[in-house]
Amino acid sequence: MTDLGGDLDVVVLGGGGHVGLPLSLAFAQSGLRVGVYDINPATIERIGAGEMPFLEAGADALLREILPTGRLELGTDAAMIRRTDRLIVVIGTPVDEFLGPSMTIFEKAVDQIAPHLRDDALVVLRSTVYPGTTGYVAQHLAERGCRVDLAFCPERIAEGHALEELRSLPQIVGADEDRAGDRAEALFRTLVGHVVRTTTKEAELAKLFTNTWRYMKFAVANQFFMIADQAGVDYTNILRAIREDYPRAADLPGPGFAAGPCLFKDTMQLAAFTSDHFPLGQAAMQVNEGMPAYIVSALERRYGGLQGKTVGILGMAFKAESDDSRASLSYKLRKLLAWAGARVLATDPYVRDDRLVSLECVLDESDVLVLGAPHEPYRGLHIGGKDVVDVWGALGEGIRL
Repeated sequence: MTDLGGDLDVVVLGGGGHVGLPLSLAFAQSGLRVGVYDINPATIERIGAGEMPFLEAGADALLREILPTGRLELGTDAAMIRRTDRLIVVIGTPVDEFLGPSMTIFEKAVDQIAPHLRDDALVVLRSTVYPGTTGYVAQHLAERGCRVDLAFCPERIAEGHALEELRSLPQIVGADEDRAGDRAEALFRTLVGHVVRTTTKEAELAKLFTNTWRYMKFAVANQFFMIADQAGVDYTNILRAIREDYPRAADLPGPGFAAGPCLFKDTMQLAAFTSDHFPLGQAAMQVNEGMPAYIVSALERRYGGLQGKTVGILGMAFKAESDDSRASLSYKLRKLLAWAGARVLATDPYVRDDRLVSLECVLDESDVLVLGAPHEPYRGLHIGGKDVVDVWGALGEGIRL
């Protein structure tokens, strides 16, 4: 943990996470003096030792480059906020047990930061939030006597590609007052050249629409896969026929697990926000979340039940080349397979989980393999003639479900 004293150009609350840490590194690389404030001491300790707490392309080298400069300060004490007039809050809105937004986390955040905010500080909300959250935070800060400028500036990066996309993608700056918008734009122009100005609620909806659109495209791809599979034809070949030299279908993704900490949650937040509960989004959720159950049912039909079978899952992260297992559907698949009576072995080259076993063990002991995440190490893997379920089409072989 470092504390060199003096003012900081910006403090990132939640700065040790998947969104906050790459942003902090990018700002420090641009010459800003950045405070990384995170309530997890173990995470702060790892960062201070020059170790990234998760996989992010290029981040390990950049962290080791930045630490000796003194432009990155690390801490777990909210008093760090007093040393800046620009605070970025990187906490998202979770969904509750009714799949609606839970605002408790922002109530706690306001209580936490209010005593430390400077007058006329700029406060930027960064993670996905329920529409109206920026206004909600503004009201609660005002009730606590805080005079601040508030903006919502969502991140839209693909996890694992943050350092590249923080600089290459346009930055949306949502603000309801020109002064707040101008200050937020000036901050992010240290990273990007293209800024898009909106109101706060427009920016909040733009972020939700972005993630939901991606989630719905995955649902279409997965539904198409199920239709083709039930028809007894090779969907990989259909997809090739659709896409080949046909630009209007270039954005049709392949099938696979549509998972992770954002897409499902953001789609459900839109469903909670709209008066008709967003039937298209609900349908997308049923398709994507139903993919593991579809695989299990198909395997039961193929083998006349899974009792006595050992099924190996290759990849437990929510996507390829990631160590992030949050909301991974591979874990849902694992549970459903076990409920169906199978012995389940799971492996992943990146995910840290004591319940996982080695790749060699999975290959040696499994009767059937299921590709859960199409990691690069699995491509070209010699599987010894075993049945393989590969809905991703990444291995070049697989049984028809």
